[in-house]
Amino acid sequence: MITQVTKGIKISVDTTFEGTFFKNYKMHFAFGYTITIENQGKDVVQLTSRHWEIFDSLNEFEVLDGEGVIGKKPVIRPGESHTYSSGCLLAAPIGAMKGHYNMVNFTNSEKFRVYVPTFKFNAPFALN
Repeated sequence: MITQVTKGIKISVDTTFEGTFFKNYKMHFAFGYTITIENQGKDVVQLTSRHWEIFDSLNEFEVLDGEGVIGKKPVIRPGESHTYSSGCLLAAPIGAMKGHYNMVNFTNSEKFRVYVPTFKFNAPFALN
């Protein structure tokens, strides 16, 4: 598990290899990830949007920006957390993601970023 804390918000990430399949006559590698966003601060916060940078070992690079996470903009009170699972497809059996969440502090209306540490994807058969 990978973890990082930014401004009292702890991000924890677990990854899994989901398998391979063909799409458009090309093999793809499916990976899943589960992220827990824990509010270790003293103010109520809301996640409003996300930014992802996705890399694979074939030097493919993709940037994704969007509202919330999996269709939600969770409000997280002090001492509480929000967990969700998602996934990505890579053209290679090894890759990584990193990014950030844009958040709002309800106490002072401050907008801030919470960084998601780089987390790696590895198909078990790709490593020695």
